[in-house]
Amino acid sequence: VQLVESGGGLVQPGQSLRLSCEASGFTFVAAYMSWVRQPLGKWLEWVSSIDNAGSHTCYADSVKCRFTIFRDNAKNTVYLQMNSLKSEDTDLYYCVTRRGGGGDWYTWFYPKIADFDYWGQGTQVTVSS
Repeated sequence: VQLVESGGGLVQPGQSLRLSCEASGFTFVAAYMSWVRQPLGKWLEWVSSIDNAGSHTCYADSVKCRFTIFRDNAKNTVYLQMNSLKSEDTDLYYCVTRRGGGGDWYTWFYPKIADFDYWGQGTQVTVSS
């Protein structure tokens, strides 16, 4: 299993970024996917999840109405569109999923971070003026 994130960078407050995560080594079309983030020196925080068809999405309160998760199953890629970025969004962002990739949808809303089995290497997002 391989998850490769890209798209991070340095932006000013109010600007946008789009993160991408290209997946391989498992049946992506059957897998729910999530994004989590880790502020420097702090615990991991769940950001968003999407079901395998892209029909259902959910978001942490801290990013609701600013971030959008979506996927392209033909490209084995999940995205995180981040708008109206704030300094507090400065984090290392990871694309994650679980072995088996599905399960009850409600468990992907504010999930246990320890439940994620597969992680990318992370992509750094820095929001600063």
